[in-house]
Amino acid sequence: MDESKELRLSDSELKIMEQLWQEGDCTAKHLADVMSERWGWNINSTYTLIKRCIKKGAIERREPGFVCRALLSCSQVRQAETDKLLGKLFGGSANLLFTALLDEHRLSPAELRQLRQKLDELEEDAP
Repeated sequence: MDESKELRLSDSELKIMEQLWQEGDCTAKHLADVMSERWGWNINSTYTLIKRCIKKGAIERREPGFVCRALLSCSQVRQAETDKLLGKLFGGSANLLFTALLDEHRLSPAELRQLRQKLDELEEDAP
C-alpha cells in the first residue's frame, strides 16, 4: 500500500479483513458464504466489498478461483485506525486517549498489572 495515501476502511470492509486475518487466504465465494451466515449479507454485497478492498490495496486477488489475500496486517490497520482516532478526537495526544480510557473504563487488577508492565518496558526502552 502507498504510505502517502490514508487508509480508510469501512466497518464492513474491516469485517472482510478480519475474516482473512482469521482464516488466511480464501476464495471470494468462501468469504461470501461466511458473511452471509454471520451477517446476513448477500453475495453481491460481499463481492462489492472485496472489490473495494482490492481497489484500496488492502486485498490482493489471485487466480484461479478468485482467491483473496490480505495485503495489510491487522497491526497496520489497527495503527492507521488509532492514528485516525487520535487525530480526530484527541488532537494527536496519546496521553489524552489513555486518560479518557482509564477514566471511563474500569480495569481489572490483572489488566492494571499488564498496563504497568508495558509502561515499565516502554520507560526502560526510552532514550
